[in-house]
Amino acid sequence: MKLIKKGAEGDLYLTTWNKQKSILKVRKKKAYRNPLLDEKIRRQRTIKEAQIIVEAKSFGVDTPLIYLVDIKSCSIVMQHIEGTLVRDLSDSKLVRCCNKIGYIVGTLHKNGIMHGDLTTSNFILSKNKLVTIDFGLANKTSKPEDHAIDLRLLKEILGSAHVYIMKKTWASFLSGYKAIVGPTRLAQVTNLVSVIESRGRYATVV
Repeated sequence: MKLIKKGAEGDLYLTTWNKQKSILKVRKKKAYRNPLLDEKIRRQRTIKEAQIIVEAKSFGVDTPLIYLVDIKSCSIVMQHIEGTLVRDLSDSKLVRCCNKIGYIVGTLHKNGIMHGDLTTSNFILSKNKLVTIDFGLANKTSKPEDHAIDLRLLKEILGSAHVYIMKKTWASFLSGYKAIVGPTRLAQVTNLVSVIESRGRYATVV
């Protein structure tokens, strides 16, 4: 078993399950929380993450298969996806993938799921399919304000990690998103994105 990523919310290990290369996600204990509360929170979030991954797959979003959910250790064993992170693609491929990401996020939102961590590191291009990963911060919500938070984070990532093609990638994403949610919902959510941005822009320290 090999540690491949340490995150604030959980650690990822490369391991095997039934002789297949797999990913083990373990939610770490938080020393600053009451131990009983910490265990309850980690168990609830582990269950919720697995449920949302399975639910997303049920309405056509490609996600890793879940092999095992261990409530006691607050861990999930899931399929290892071979492929390339979208963040590492060439500019032209990334622009095209953002259109597909728009379809995916639109589908999630239309079905009441907020991903919670929309970055180009959480999509893997695998055998001409785009697989969505890391639902650790996902929530069940149909509120346009929550969906706007998803879009705002992605826009911020595109504007920092992919600054030279930001306009093309964002336009490509919005085109795919609109195809799923429709123009009215698109306008509502993007207007809220602008509201969120303005709050940050004009926030002052008191």
